[in-house]
Amino acid sequence: MHNIMNFRIKKLDIFIAKQFLLLFAGTFFICLFVLMMQFLWRYIDDLIGKGLSMQILAQFFYYMALMMVPQALPLAILLSSLITFGNLGESSELTAIKAAGISLMQSFRSLIVITVLIMCTSFYFQNNIGPHANIKLAQLILSMKQKSPELEIPEGVFYDGIPNSNIYVQKKNVKTGKLYGIMIYRMTDSYEDAAIILADSGMLQSTAEKKHLILSLWSGEWFENMRESDLGGSAAVPYRRETFTNKKVILDFDANFSLMDAAALSNNAAGKSLSQIHYDIDSLNQCYDSIGRVFWRDTRQVCFPSPTITKKDSLRQIRMAQNGKVDIDKLFSKLKIEQQQQVMSAALSSVQRETSDLEFKSMLTQDNERILRNHKLEAQNKFALALQCLIFFFIGAPLGAIIRKGGLGMPIIISVLVFIVYYILDNSAFRMSRQASWPIWIGHWLAPAALSPLAVFVTYKAINDSMVFNADGWRRFFEKFFGLRAKRNIQGKEVVIEPPHYTEDNEILLRINTQLRGYSGRHNLKSPPNIIKVFFKYEEDHDIEQINEELEHVIQDLSNTRDNQVLHLINQYPILMVKAHTRPFSRRWMNVLSAIIVPAGIFIYLRMWRFRLRLLRDLKVIRYTNTNIVNYTERRIGHLDEQKD
Repeated sequence: MHNIMNFRIKKLDIFIAKQFLLLFAGTFFICLFVLMMQFLWRYIDDLIGKGLSMQILAQFFYYMALMMVPQALPLAILLSSLITFGNLGESSELTAIKAAGISLMQSFRSLIVITVLIMCTSFYFQNNIGPHANIKLAQLILSMKQKSPELEIPEGVFYDGIPNSNIYVQKKNVKTGKLYGIMIYRMTDSYEDAAIILADSGMLQSTAEKKHLILSLWSGEWFENMRESDLGGSAAVPYRRETFTNKKVILDFDANFSLMDAAALSNNAAGKSLSQIHYDIDSLNQCYDSIGRVFWRDTRQVCFPSPTITKKDSLRQIRMAQNGKVDIDKLFSKLKIEQQQQVMSAALSSVQRETSDLEFKSMLTQDNERILRNHKLEAQNKFALALQCLIFFFIGAPLGAIIRKGGLGMPIIISVLVFIVYYILDNSAFRMSRQASWPIWIGHWLAPAALSPLAVFVTYKAINDSMVFNADGWRRFFEKFFGLRAKRNIQGKEVVIEPPHYTEDNEILLRINTQLRGYSGRHNLKSPPNIIKVFFKYEEDHDIEQINEELEHVIQDLSNTRDNQVLHLINQYPILMVKAHTRPFSRRWMNVLSAIIVPAGIFIYLRMWRFRLRLLRDLKVIRYTNTNIVNYTERRIGHLDEQKD
């Protein structure tokens, strides 16, 4: 019998694995296509209108697909596992599996093995294939941007993409291609041969053979240094100035596509394997430490230019100045006006020089730190993205077993929501870590840490057959959490077996009124609740429980009446929550924990006070309704007795 059961489990593993792999193959290419379109949209301007050949475009899409594979794998696992177990649940096959004595974790067994293999494949892909694809794709994108510089000239900064020229554009019209507020620095053989061109507007276009650029300029001036040979040995002014209304300048530029050198991408951490990242981190640390030592030596030479002046001597001079032994202001006032101006000018120049030097060093060290952070974040990303496959499986498969809805409707909605949450957390943490606002280890581990409890929760609920998505259960939970309650809705009965006992019910209602007056006198419900009794020392309120029990018994008896006015009056009774005003939770440790967590404790304390005030209002309503029922039934007692007969 044991061997037969093992054989059944093996056949089941094969059956579920086939279902999963077929769906995984389809969803993987769908997810890959969606991610590629999202990535393509960012660089669509670099592709349109560049005259790129089909070979270049094919390379672009090929390397883009390779780079997106590790990101598509977790999403495909999430979607395919959701659909797989949703289909099994919808067709009642999951119920049959459980009826055969096979637990849900046993049905997960084959897919766990497959997911671990995919996770290892994802890591291998990121470590060996992905870096090469990333470098090639970055080369292609940068080369595409250089192909048509008239489309890439930015606003407000100097653009050096054209050889021997620096172009500054104040504003440009993207639709017409017209440039405004143009400033051009042209460098030919040397600095002495530089030319400066200013123009109000212009337009940059490439020639038909793609070998030159034609720069059409309007309303401007041309300043150019004259060569010594052009001066003819005369002492004339060594530059010329030209004012023009319309001028065309031809710039040498080969617009044919050529792949740029990959050396410019040496600091691209995404284009390196894990071993290369660790090697480069060590090299960068050693290089930056040597730069730091050079900065330290320069600082020591500025602060202590003479080896005879030590740090102790400097501190002694500072203490003497602070103690008043050396009055710097008095010494400065004895100088002549010219000398004071020279001292102030020299001090200001020294401060400005040192400030500029420190700003340059700060910029250099910040750039070094940014490169190091990117390398460390990329090393984390290789592990986090692989682990994401396993986390998404333990979210998708249990959710599919709970929802029991196959197809592409509900699974796609849930998958997109989970992926959006993961993407927002991961992208936000990555950006904060990259700019040194958060520690590096948070960069790619915040999202897995946030979704791992969700994976454990839904797996636990699926194993225990809990109705996580039961709408009525969630509605009751929120009603209880926010203290909401339904109103009484007692309808008249068509058949009454035993009519109400009005006399006995009136006696009970009058006694309840007396009890409520005594209860209100003993318990000051308007005052805030005692913090010790709420969170640490629970005391049960048996009085209100007994009153509520008697009241419900009377209401049950009066609900057998045929009189509509009596039915209307008993529907005025509120539904009492007899324990909500005494403690937040039934378990003591939860009350203590809620008191320790300050924001939650404040909310719960105010919630308890609200329940006390509501109970006070409910007691007034009960007493008022009791009086109305007693008065009405006493006046109508004869007629009501006739209705009994």
